[in-house]
Amino acid sequence: MARPSRHPLELRRHAVRMVAEARDDHAHETAALQAVTDKLGTGSRETLRNRVKQHEIDAGPRPGTTTEESARSRR
Repeated sequence: MARPSRHPLELRRHAVRMVAEARDDHAHETAALQAVTDKLGTGSRETLRNRVKQHEIDAGPRPGTTTEESARSRR
């Protein structure tokens, strides 16, 4: 089981939204991710990358197992 996050859910959601907004301002996604983690003072850029990826899967534009499907299969 994954370790609980140190950061509140709303902060994590805000960071994902910030990455979506910052993509056009940076040459590549890694730069946008780093800018957001630096601005918010949150841990790893890779953790944020995973959260953005899961958000895109849950929202539909990216293929993969949604959070809901994963929770259902764990039960």
